[in-house]
Amino acid sequence: MSLPLTIPNILGLIGAVLFVVAYAGMHLEKLDPHGVTALLMNLIGAVLVLISLAYDFNLPSFVLETIWGLVAAYGLIKLVRRRR
Repeated sequence: MSLPLTIPNILGLIGAVLFVVAYAGMHLEKLDPHGVTALLMNLIGAVLVLISLAYDFNLPSFVLETIWGLVAAYGLIKLVRRRR
């Protein structure tokens, strides 16, 4: 089985890489889990995977990515409010 390198698949792969890099960075203590960088990586990763799901829908992945993105967005909003 080969994965066609379509734009949606490439975007989804980039999103998945962002998740893994953010996760590894937090566990290796290179990224602050409550910092802008980690939160943006998670939010952008979720959005990219959701875009790819618009072309090849999968309900469990859609639910997971929606929740993941909402949690990251909540963290960013909380961070912005705290800085004000």
